[in-house]
This record gives sequence, structure tokens and C-alpha cells, in this order.
Amino acid sequence: MNRRSARPGSTATTPGPVRPAGAPPVRVRPAAAAVLLPCTAAVAAVAAAHLVPAATWLPRLRAACFPRLAGLGHPRHVALTFDDGPDPATTPRFLDALDDLGVRATFFVLGESVVRHPGLTREIAGRGHELAVHGWTHGRPWLPAPARDLRETELAGRVVHDTTGRRPRWYRPPYGILTSGRWAAARRAGLRPVLWTAWGRDWTADATPASVRAAVGADLRGGGTILLHDTDRTAAPGCWRAALGALPGLVRDCREAGWEVGPLAEHGVGARAER
Repeated sequence: MNRRSARPGSTATTPGPVRPAGAPPVRVRPAAAAVLLPCTAAVAAVAAAHLVPAATWLPRLRAACFPRLAGLGHPRHVALTFDDGPDPATTPRFLDALDDLGVRATFFVLGESVVRHPGLTREIAGRGHELAVHGWTHGRPWLPAPARDLRETELAGRVVHDTTGRRPRWYRPPYGILTSGRWAAARRAGLRPVLWTAWGRDWTADATPASVRAAVGADLRGGGTILLHDTDRTAAPGCWRAALGALPGLVRDCREAGWEVGPLAEHGVGARAER
């Protein structure tokens, strides 16, 4: 070991232990890392528990593994559903079109819109349609908030019941993202989650009646549930016209295939799985 003698005005240096040549460097994990890793793992576990159920958004997985959640019902019936209303600028047009076609549907409504437009909400029910819960607002649930989910889901169900005198039965989360918190909230509120088997992709700016009809037809089978939108409040402005224009052709296609078209209340959700 080589030592350098200290001289006046100089600083003595004593090298540490000599490490053999080629030996890997010594790494000391900071104490903070020992705390951070378990915390990170815990956060990841919570996030996974929150979002993993949302994998049911995948249509093929949903239809194969969760037929009731997919809205599969009686094979000679098709459920027609609309999301995001009520909207006084557009929903009445859909109500008139459905009257002309002799069809009743299920409208998944937002609680905040029901409060703003109670008269229109009562009109939907008065024309023979079914109302269901789409949440209070149309937010994305990326962060776990079980207390908020329960509070808002129960409140939305209550305002629908108080406004129409009819207790809603179904729940569909915005964007179809059914997190564990929203699933639990729906069950606690006495609502049954249901998504869809075919949609029209009618929320895009380039949607047309023909494209909506083709998109629905590509996935629709007897016993399926159709998702359309009766408003553009969370989509491209004016895109509701594509869904409205596609309605007559969609209903005609279903009838020519020998399928009745109606609300979820008449759909027998789960009937196919039980047969």
C-alpha cells in the first residue's frame, strides 16, 4: 500500500482498499429505494385492480367470456340503444324517427343532462322508450375514485327515477370503460352493467349514414345490442346526423333478417347463454 507523507501546507490522502482488477463496482442501494419499490408495487397493484376489468371493452373478449355484459339476448331480437342524451337539439329528432319506424329503444342518459332537461327526459319515457344510466358526467375514469363512482352512479339513477317515476335497470359507463369501481357502484345502485355487440362508429367527423349502417352490420347478429348516439355533445359536431340517417336502413336490415328491434327490457339479456 502506498502512502504519501503529509507536508506542511498539504493535505494527507489515504486511499481506500484496493479493489482487484476487473472486479465489478460496489453498488449500494439507497435507503429511499428500499421504501420506494414496495410503494411503487402497491400503486401498480391498485391501478391494475382498477383498470383490468376495463378489458371487457374489447368486443370479442366480451362476447366470448361475458355474454350478458355484451348485451347478448334472445336470438330473434336486437336491442337498440342510444348514449349521451338527452339533448334538446337532437334527441327529439330521434324520437320522431323511431315513432315513424314503430320502434322503441333504450336511452342511456347522463344525470346532469336529465337535471337540465327534465321535460325531454319525461318525453322519452312518455313515448314508450326505456331510460338507463350512463353516469352523471361523461368523464374518463383513469384514476381510482370508488367513493365518487358510487355517489354519482346512485345520484344519476335517482334523478332518472324521480324525473320519470320509473326505476332504471341498466348501466353503461361512458366510453364503455367499466372499471372495478364503476362495476361495484352499479351493483350497489341496483343497476346491471351492459355494453354492446355492434356499434356504428357514429361519433366521428367523417361518419355517414352508409358508414354507420355498414359498421353495425359488420358485427350484428341475432341477439345483439346496437350502440348509437342521439347527440354530438361528446363527439364531432353534427355527427348525430349520420346515426339518424342510418336508422331506417338498420331497422329494415334487422327485420329482413327476421329480428325484432326493441329496448333492452324486451331483449332477454342472458337468454342465449341460458338456452
